Amino acid sequence: MARFLVGLILSALLIDINTAAERVKLDRISTEQARLEQKQLADDEPRALTDAMTEFRKTVEISHYKSDGRELPGYFYRPRGDGKHPAILWNHGSEKEPRAQPELARFYTEHGFVFFAPIRHGHGNTDGPYIVDLQNAIKEKESDLDVVRREQVKLHDVYNADVVAALAWLKAQPFIDPERIIVSGVSYGGIQTLLTAEKSLAVRGFVAFAPGAMSFANIALRERMQQAVRNCRAPMLLLQAKNDYSTGPSEILAPILTAKGPPSHSTVYPAFGNTNQHGHGAFATWSLGTAQWGGEVLEFIEAAFKQQ
Repeated sequence: MARFLVGLILSALLIDINTAAERVKLDRISTEQARLEQKQLADDEPRALTDAMTEFRKTVEISHYKSDGRELPGYFYRPRGDGKHPAILWNHGSEKEPRAQPELARFYTEHGFVFFAPIRHGHGNTDGPYIVDLQNAIKEKESDLDVVRREQVKLHDVYNADVVAALAWLKAQPFIDPERIIVSGVSYGGIQTLLTAEKSLAVRGFVAFAPGAMSFANIALRERMQQAVRNCRAPMLLLQAKNDYSTGPSEILAPILTAKGPPSHSTVYPAFGNTNQHGHGAFATWSLGTAQWGGEVLEFIEAAFKQQ
């Protein structure tokens, strides 16, 4: 019975996919991937890519940027055509092994963007400590919860140096239009997006998915995110699904974004999938997610590019 109800919900979502696909012009490969993801959710099947999306994944390039003496990798996809392109810099989450994000890359490259997903130090096989290990070590050594939370938040600023370095590398590429760059990311990557936004780096706009949703109990993090959004001078869009681990980030940051005026704003979408993790990372990265929020993001980017 539960599976039947899930199927009905996802069947209703399919109508939204078709409508959104037309509105955002999802191409055939992304649309097929979204339909497969819908089936996987309905049947509780393991996550997989279509053959066509798997072939697109093979077009990724591994590029390297330097940060604090380290040479760090990043996944890089190019759109068709010559000349200088706008770009999306995508910040991955806290996962130890960041994915190449072909679904996101397909969506953005089909709309003319370069897609670059740099890997921060300590993730994958890169040099340096993994942020989650450092945060756990603080918890083990310190009994004062307030101190633990403040020290854990400081680590986000440390790792933000990698994002700043990756952005500088991206701007220097000859096929990039440095005046049309958007920084985005999810979860820990959403936090990194907010921290980058408060720096004067000539980025035209920021799109944060679920920043700090899994860490919302950390009051110091809430305060740090609010500070970053207040300090941001460029347009910002904040997106979450209703079944994220917490919609607290939208609740505390929405008033700040509203006060900034359009195109800055936040949106909480209906529940995505069947779990909190679906509403968190999958909403932000699957083709099924881009079918929902893609139009809003493209409209935001267009408005951000027009601002002086």
